[in-house]
Amino acid sequence: MPRLSIVVPVRGVRGSLRECLESVLAQSFADVEIIGVADGSPDGSGQLLDEIAARDPRVRAVHLAEPAGSDGRRTAGAERATGDYLLFLEGSHVLLPGALQLIADRLETAKDPDVLLFGHVRRPFRGLPLPSRSLRLLTEMGDTDLCTLADRPELLGVAAVCWNRAVRRDFHESGQVPFAPGPYGDRMYALGTLATAETVAALPVPCVEHRRRRYVPGLDDPAERVAPHDVVEQFCDLFDALRGTPRFAGVHAPLFQLASHHLLETYAEVSRRRRAYVRAVAAFHRQYRPRGYRPPGGLASLRLRLLAGGRTAALRGLDAALTVRRGLRAAASGARSRLARRVLPVLYRLHRLRPLDPRLAVYSAYWNRGMSCNPAAIYHKAAELAPDVHGVWVVSKKAAASLPPGVDHVVPGSRRYWAVMARATYFISNVNFPNHVVKRRGQIHVMTHHGTPLKVMGVGQYQYPAAAQGLNFPDLLHRVDRWDVSLSANPHSTEAWTSAYPSAVRHLETGYPRNDVLVNATPEQVAAVRASLGIGPEQRAVLYAPTFRDHERGYTCRLDLARIARELGEDTVLMIRAHYFHDGSGLGAYSGIMDVSGHPSTEELCLAADALVTDYSSVMFDYANLDRPIVVHAPDWEIYRAVRGVCFDLLSGAPGDTPGAVTRSTDELIRVFTDGTWNSAANAGLRAAFRARFCALDDGRAAERVVRHVLLGERELLPVTPPEERGAVALPRQAAAEQSEAPAGTAV
Repeated sequence: MPRLSIVVPVRGVRGSLRECLESVLAQSFADVEIIGVADGSPDGSGQLLDEIAARDPRVRAVHLAEPAGSDGRRTAGAERATGDYLLFLEGSHVLLPGALQLIADRLETAKDPDVLLFGHVRRPFRGLPLPSRSLRLLTEMGDTDLCTLADRPELLGVAAVCWNRAVRRDFHESGQVPFAPGPYGDRMYALGTLATAETVAALPVPCVEHRRRRYVPGLDDPAERVAPHDVVEQFCDLFDALRGTPRFAGVHAPLFQLASHHLLETYAEVSRRRRAYVRAVAAFHRQYRPRGYRPPGGLASLRLRLLAGGRTAALRGLDAALTVRRGLRAAASGARSRLARRVLPVLYRLHRLRPLDPRLAVYSAYWNRGMSCNPAAIYHKAAELAPDVHGVWVVSKKAAASLPPGVDHVVPGSRRYWAVMARATYFISNVNFPNHVVKRRGQIHVMTHHGTPLKVMGVGQYQYPAAAQGLNFPDLLHRVDRWDVSLSANPHSTEAWTSAYPSAVRHLETGYPRNDVLVNATPEQVAAVRASLGIGPEQRAVLYAPTFRDHERGYTCRLDLARIARELGEDTVLMIRAHYFHDGSGLGAYSGIMDVSGHPSTEELCLAADALVTDYSSVMFDYANLDRPIVVHAPDWEIYRAVRGVCFDLLSGAPGDTPGAVTRSTDELIRVFTDGTWNSAANAGLRAAFRARFCALDDGRAAERVVRHVLLGERELLPVTPPEERGAVALPRQAAAEQSEAPAGTAV
């Protein structure tokens, strides 16, 4: 029987659940069981719970048949617990390092109290952790004395939540106050256990990091919706349950005062049936007010008398104040709108008065740099499957000259640009559209992204100043709120996007459309690409594609490329592709080195390469689809991880994390290519695990899934072909051999 049972309700926490559970599993104190309770969350949280439970026997996944609300999930978890003590942890919170050992030690020194209260820190949605008022109160109380709530009524100042306390399981099972429904349904449970406990101990150190989540309208669980009037009923139920308990008399007055204060605050949330709310609160006062109770003096007394049923003059004053506040907000909003109307072109406003064109789609990629990546793959598939939907690309003047013949396009700021942006029904891009784009009702925005994330993205960059420089987070979230669909190349990406871009967007795990060409490529196509680049049939082509560094201004090559080319010999060609943020690699002419930074298609370069060398670029996830060797050259991994932040440890060497050989210097890179390590059986095994984790959805039909679901309105996504049923990918020199062996005029 474990010492501690930790219950984690699982719903709508796809982006944070892994970190939450890992914060428990990484604790030095291991005598625990984790009971995750899911009830069909549409974001896939339950599947993630199953994945983690399959890897660690301390995690037990419980799936409820019907949505149960947070109260039902907590209750179901507690019913299945076997530990001495119950702890409840939200799926968006984390345990701080060493917390469980501190809790276990304090329980032992306190001789197993009914309830142990411990501290927490608050992390705002964007910001750094801050001490909580509860932690200050516990610090003042100290950790030496056992008490009851009657002895220390100031304990009511500790946040009334279930995740800042350990409750002895047999005491929990004999309790009179269950969890209540609603987002604050654990309040009544927390107050009830504290009021009835014979022994309460304190641990005045932070054990939990309470992470505030962004409020997104429409994302709340229907089972969590509780009207303010229901809160009055919950307090009535609490007092009814406590009335017959031995210690109720000693806590009646402070508990009543807390309830009165809370009901007063809740009045601000009442938008309708205000008189009924006031009458309900007045009835609560009459029924549960302690004998001889006198409310605090001054303004607080006035407010309490108001809620107890006094005349409505003060109520009218409060209504007037609320009306003034709403008016000020509306005026400020109106001022912003007037400013926007002056700034935005009049033509755009006029076009927005016209109906949407259901057969018009707008595409863009990499901040209007041209036609590429996932949007290009979707555009081509739409031309095949949905020819009635006309696609228009938004490109810069410079990029317009390089578009293929016949591709319709507009340049930002042109007359037609405003008309297209106003009337298009579909917006498909791998980056955000500008802030001036106004999303109209009926328009559908598809965010395709442009890589599987290794580095921290979105709001997570707030913790990394170098990565966050120049990023306006409110503007970012405004743009994110326009998304309707977010594409994921794999489940890892879904987790990352959910955390990085909190919104009401639907995440579609389709695979990456841009990878279709890699999976579907024929030997003939591979040979043609290599020939177009001037790579000989027997030459080994190595693509070196590093990413950019947020803390550096330009491109810095971390390899002695000329030396590598000399050492590897004439039968090896090095293709160097600098990140698109840089104009080029800046390399001069070297024998055996080809600067392909300006090549229009990364996918073609991947098809041509026998091996990939990269550092932290997302190209490694795409290239893994080809099942060709990958070498990670990471001379500054520690700096990059500290400055930019990463989602997982690329260099851990664990299957699924590391795709192949790892080098840290030019000498090491030369060695792995001269002694055969680059293509060893051990690295092939690592690559297979990496592919299984990140490429399982890339079956060559990702673009078709998007077109059918978004443009053609098919509700169900096309099923993914299992990896074991897919054909083998084409290998470069195998392709060249087959090409040379084919009789003249024969198609390969």
